Amino acid sequence: MKTTLRAISITFGVMLLACLAAATVSAQSQAVLAKAVVSNLYKAKPGPFFQTKDRAVVDKYFTKQLADMIWKDATTSNGEVGAIDGDPLYNAQDTQITGLTIGSPALKGTGGTVLVTFTNFGKKQVITYRVKKTAKCWRIDDIFYDKSNSLRKWLKAG
Repeated sequence: MKTTLRAISITFGVMLLACLAAATVSAQSQAVLAKAVVSNLYKAKPGPFFQTKDRAVVDKYFTKQLADMIWKDATTSNGEVGAIDGDPLYNAQDTQITGLTIGSPALKGTGGTVLVTFTNFGKKQVITYRVKKTAKCWRIDDIFYDKSNSLRKWLKAG
C-alpha cells in the first residue's frame, strides 16, 4: 500500500511539473509572438501607414479597429497629409535613429505592452505599444507617445 501511494505521489508530481513547464513555454512563446509584431513593423519597408494599395498590409500589424482608422486616413487624404503627419514609429517628421531597442512584452491575459526605446537626434525616446491577442495572433491596438498622445487619438482627431 505504501509503495502504491508513493508511486501515485511521484506520478502526480511529475504530471504537475510537466503542466507547469508547458504553461511556462506557452507564456514564453506568447511573449515572443507579441514582440514579433512590433519588431516586424519596424522592419517593414515600406511601412503600412501611408500606402493605399493593399489593406492586408495594415491588417498584418494592427487590430481591426485601429487598422480601419489607419486605412481610412491613408485612403481619404487624397495625397495630402492626413491625421498622421510624421513617422508614427518614431513620433517625428525627421529622424536620425540610433540605439533602437524593442523590449520584452509585459503581458497579462490577452493584452499587454511592448516598450520601444531609441535616440533621435540625441534625444532619448520611449514609445509604448499596446498589444492585443486576437483570434489569429497578436496585433498592435495603439501606440502611445506620452500620457496624452497616441496614434488612436491622432486618428480620432483627424
